[in-house]
Amino acid sequence: MSRSERNFENTFQDYDGRTSLQSPDGKIAEPFLSRLKDETYKLLKQCEEGFQYTRDDRDYSVYTGSGGMAFLYMHLSETLFKDNEDQRQKYLKNSLRILEHDQHGLRGRRMTFVCGDPGILSSLAVLYSKLGQEDKSTKCLSKLLSLSDNVCGGDPSLPDEVLYGRAGYLFSLLFAQKHLGEEKIPHDIINQVCQVILDSGERLSRRERSNSPLMFMWHEKHYVGAAHGIVGIMFMLLQALSAQSVQSHLGSVESCVEFLLSKQFPSGNFPSSLESGTDKLIHWCHGAPGAVHLMIKAYQVFGKEKYLDAALKCGEVVWSHGLLKKGYGICHGVAGNAYTFLSLFKQTGDQKYLHRAIKFAEWCFDYGQHGCRTPDHPYSLFEGMAGTVYFLADLLEPKSSKFPAFEI
Repeated sequence: MSRSERNFENTFQDYDGRTSLQSPDGKIAEPFLSRLKDETYKLLKQCEEGFQYTRDDRDYSVYTGSGGMAFLYMHLSETLFKDNEDQRQKYLKNSLRILEHDQHGLRGRRMTFVCGDPGILSSLAVLYSKLGQEDKSTKCLSKLLSLSDNVCGGDPSLPDEVLYGRAGYLFSLLFAQKHLGEEKIPHDIINQVCQVILDSGERLSRRERSNSPLMFMWHEKHYVGAAHGIVGIMFMLLQALSAQSVQSHLGSVESCVEFLLSKQFPSGNFPSSLESGTDKLIHWCHGAPGAVHLMIKAYQVFGKEKYLDAALKCGEVVWSHGLLKKGYGICHGVAGNAYTFLSLFKQTGDQKYLHRAIKFAEWCFDYGQHGCRTPDHPYSLFEGMAGTVYFLADLLEPKSSKFPAFEI
């Protein structure tokens, strides 16, 4: 399937520079703000009804299961319902109800935020703390930290990537640390997780005599993207910049980012894997919408314009080809692609990128009316409607937006 067969033509007009899209308080400006809230409420109602109808108690993951709905509810308490205390408390308690049910089904099989136990445990630790139940928060945190033995040495088959591997566990620690305070997460555990990831990358690089000092594989492929690949791993390490192991390997991390930069297509997109020479996938999980986060972070850390230039090129290909026929979700859909523009707006302040995020949001308002594919989990956070609602709520205050379960 060619790239043109994967996306709809973008017929939106680009930003004309004549109107301010943000109000002084940081929110999206009227009249779009009221419309955005109305459409978010409408989709949220559909999503909640659909989730109750299709819920599978065997799937507690943040990716496709009930953990994702709980994560959305936590987000809504800080965005859509931030100024309505009754609704804010309601959604925090709704989140807690889901997560406490999920906790009984944890199986210790996967070690990541998005697809495993750490996502539920770290979310519960944060949620209990928000609700003033510190003893329960501490217990969840203790369980989360106890998994580090397995992540750092107990399972040689554990990969390093974000969805199923060590980088996903690292996000769980960073998420808990951000919300609970640095003193709650021992620095030596974060340092150790980063060190194991770096050691793994160095071993494979040496074995393959790679041009990058760090190299990673998943399922026998050198994936590039945010979900399973090098982009996601490097981004997570740079978000753990204060770790001594990351500091001592910063040259290798930058060289790895340089190596990835050499793989960017003239279009601005990135290949799905080093084995692939085709320029076709423009998703958060594979391609420019995931890579933009790394390139902006590399620019912030290393201060080199070429990384920002690479991020800006990502923005152009997503604007041209990012209205995906796959759907409206965040992993491989329009909402996830729209975070490209929110990231660029946060970095540059250029209203053009806020305009583009708004246009992709308007596309999402007509949910289900474009003839897109229906995902396997239509109301989930990463594949379905919950992720779209998450994005729309984030757009209310764009400077505070963060791609869920990925950006700290």
